[in-house]
Amino acid sequence: MEKSITKPSKSSSIVVGLDIGTTKICVIVGRRNEHGKIEVLGLGKAESAGVTRGIVSNIAKTVKGIVQAVEEGSAQSNVDVKIVNVGIAGQHIKSLQHRGILTRKDLSNEISKRDIDKLIDDMYKLAMNPGEEIIHVLPQEFTVDNEPGIKDPVGMAGVRLEANFHIITGQVTAIKNIMKCVDQASLETQDLILEPLASSESVLSEEEKEAGVVLVDIGGGTTDVAIFHEGIIRHTAVIPFGGNSVTEDIREGCSVMRNQAELLKVKFGSALAEENKENEIICVPGLRGREPKEISVKNLAFVIQARMEEIIDHVHYEIKSSGYEKKLIGGIVVTGGGALLKHLPQLIEYVTGLDCRVGYPNEHLAKNETLSKNIYEDLKSPMYATGIGLLIKGIEKEELNSQLENRPAKKIDAVETPRKNRGLFASLLEGTKKFIKDDISDQDFLK
Repeated sequence: MEKSITKPSKSSSIVVGLDIGTTKICVIVGRRNEHGKIEVLGLGKAESAGVTRGIVSNIAKTVKGIVQAVEEGSAQSNVDVKIVNVGIAGQHIKSLQHRGILTRKDLSNEISKRDIDKLIDDMYKLAMNPGEEIIHVLPQEFTVDNEPGIKDPVGMAGVRLEANFHIITGQVTAIKNIMKCVDQASLETQDLILEPLASSESVLSEEEKEAGVVLVDIGGGTTDVAIFHEGIIRHTAVIPFGGNSVTEDIREGCSVMRNQAELLKVKFGSALAEENKENEIICVPGLRGREPKEISVKNLAFVIQARMEEIIDHVHYEIKSSGYEKKLIGGIVVTGGGALLKHLPQLIEYVTGLDCRVGYPNEHLAKNETLSKNIYEDLKSPMYATGIGLLIKGIEKEELNSQLENRPAKKIDAVETPRKNRGLFASLLEGTKKFIKDDISDQDFLK
């Protein structure tokens, strides 16, 4: 997307996705090639020391991680990264359903994109609880003159246009903290995207979304849930437990150091204790000459299984409360770093009764000869599903914008508004940087 880069005639512009996670900060630079696949030009990652459960808790440490990841991604791709698409998650994310109604005055013309934009604009004016802002307004079904279940009413004749909307909100302070980090890293934000929406772009097929599917993205600090049915997002939720909760349980349950607990989880961890033998023992080095500690692989699995069952129970509750439990032909797709845990799909199927598969983001990726083989193999891991999804979302927005710019002027008016209403940025981008610098000092976050 960088303006200084000469873009190929048939490929899209270069775009950057920035995933500020609880365990890692990841920058992915890429574009869509002439075959419609995502060509990754560079990958940068850094440890995330300033994020807790998806929320920025230390500005300075987060900025340091972003800068480190951007430098690595820039060096690999030879792109001067300036504009990024940022993911947002955290326990503060909430969703609600709302219905909008528009009575059209111009009856001589059919329903246009502008009518839909007006309905969406009205949703952004909803009164929220103090400290909350609307991030996304996602139209679901439309009703035209009491005829329900219409997915795309553009071109139809009608007087009364109604629509159901899925509205996603977040805390203003959490959003501004993310934007402050991006700003202090000398970057601009193109868009702020809910992370489960981004992950769904990289690991779900259109057929799965149509059939009914649950995306479960198990990250370090949070587990994100998104439910799709008939190609439309129906329910979103963020559960405040993730891979780090499992690591902490191992640390306490097995009385080991945190870094040892993480290694035990990654190398020997299993979500089903019954799949492990009684006589398998791991020897963990003792501290400063103390005796080594022996840990049973089966006992380790019992600790992990207890926490994973709790997370899956939360996911199952969200599925049941959405009302779509009996309509999910596609079952569950689990992704994120937590999806790499052995026997996890079997445990999910046992607890929920739904089919489960691990979602890998590799089906959208094109092989790039300039990237090393190790990096290309790394990108296929579920832990990069969100980063690649942010990249895909950014590319889609860039392609939409270029289509709008290439259309004749008389046609642009009918489709201009959505570019201004892609989320919270409709109201924040203009004066945010000044507001942040004036009203929030570093000391507020570093105490």
